[in-house]
Amino acid sequence: MTAMSEDNSPTPPAANAPNPPSPAAAGDAQQAAALLKRLFPALFSGAPKPIMLKVQAAIEARAPGQFTKKALSTFLARHTGSTSYLLALTRAEQRFDLDGQPAGPLSAEHREAAKKLLAERRERVRAREQEMETARRWRLDLLHDHETTRLSRANFCALKNVPEAQLDALLAQAREERQAQPPRQDIAARRGPAARPGQAAPGKPRESRERRDQRAPRGPRPPGKPDDSAR
Repeated sequence: MTAMSEDNSPTPPAANAPNPPSPAAAGDAQQAAALLKRLFPALFSGAPKPIMLKVQAAIEARAPGQFTKKALSTFLARHTGSTSYLLALTRAEQRFDLDGQPAGPLSAEHREAAKKLLAERRERVRAREQEMETARRWRLDLLHDHETTRLSRANFCALKNVPEAQLDALLAQAREERQAQPPRQDIAARRGPAARPGQAAPGKPRESRERRDQRAPRGPRPPGKPDDSAR
């Protein structure tokens, strides 16, 4: 006799219930990745391919008890969020099933979403690289000024707005950076001192009045020569 549930509907036979993970089931994302490559190499080996929709349910149906739900979900989230996978979405026209066969067209909406995510990542990388370069230049200037200053340590730190407890670590890092990539002196001279990260760079110094006074005076203009400023 078929058992009845509280809402008087038949209870599905036990054979149709989801299989619990076996003791040897992949328990983390790394194990899940290795097992998916072995079970479904057409989809999960080689260059990333846009995967079919509802792929987790398809995997669980084809490989019951082989993955914990958490491990499979974690792997799929990482896989579909990777830069290489997003690039594949921007170039492909089709999605693919577990056997590597076409499983429907890739929507324009999903393709544009992938392009947007990639653009945001590129912008974050560019901003981070710019921030790191600004900090590197500031440390190099700090090291140069420290090597040439006559100020006491306390006064130097006060002038540079650097906590004394951090000075030695900053100088050590700057020495390593200078040794690894010595700055070109001609470029450094033209660009002037770097601003501390988060501060505006100082402007180009004005020419002193004494230097202007030492310029040779301009002689009288020859007769008949037009004034260049009137041109």
